[in-house]
Amino acid sequence: MLTYKTVLSAVLALAGAFAAPAQADDAVRAWTADPVAAFRAGATAYFAGDRDTARSALEAAAEGGHSIALWKLGQMYATGDGVPEDDGRAFDYFSAIADAHAEDRPGTAQARFVANAFVALGSYYASGINQRLSPDPERARELYRYAASYFGDADAQFHLGRMYLQGEGGERDVRQAARWLTLAARKGQVPAQLLLGEVLFLGEAPLRAHRSAGLMWLTVARSIALDGALRDRALSLHERYFALGTVDERARALQMAEEWLASPEGTALTARLELPPLR
Repeated sequence: MLTYKTVLSAVLALAGAFAAPAQADDAVRAWTADPVAAFRAGATAYFAGDRDTARSALEAAAEGGHSIALWKLGQMYATGDGVPEDDGRAFDYFSAIADAHAEDRPGTAQARFVANAFVALGSYYASGINQRLSPDPERARELYRYAASYFGDADAQFHLGRMYLQGEGGERDVRQAARWLTLAARKGQVPAQLLLGEVLFLGEAPLRAHRSAGLMWLTVARSIALDGALRDRALSLHERYFALGTVDERARALQMAEEWLASPEGTALTARLELPPLR
């Protein structure tokens, strides 16, 4: 799946190309007047490992409404990337993006960051932030639903499907859960593929079991999971449920997985990830 990190790297690299070190002083002088120049200076400093300058420049860009600067600052404060970890400040930056760009046209590079800000806000409402924000699963579901439906964001679709499955923030609806998980799974969202695989294999009224389809998604997830912890989980679940399947179910699942990975949808995904053939 094409990740936000991949898109951001391309955006920052482009910004850096416009702001070489020799031009840094000019960029600094332009910060207060030109959010784009501030973002370029911040990108250059970030790639150079100068987080203090990057933060200052990105803050200047954010004050001018630069959406990707707002998002990057939110991420920095959410993860403690060169700044003290501060979920409250991260929440404020993500909120600023959501307030200003909720109706941005889907499918653009910028829209991906806006959608991710909605997902981040949904996660904060789901868990709460110390004394700053009480957990509000209903609001979390609303935010996930918006990013999932308007922007078609795979992470939002996964979280929304999970909330429907668990009955968090509203009614429990297994069919809706499967619907949203399927949309996310088809975009290469591995956690969605794993959860969907379990749901389909086990079945639960009113959704009957589709054991081969469940094993198929677990096979796909095993094939595309690259992250260490996520890959370990994919391997574990795949092994567990394949041991429960019949010979025919396992054979059908492998065939279905191969067909999906060879389809235009699957081929586009595997090409982006540079994956080897399924085996």
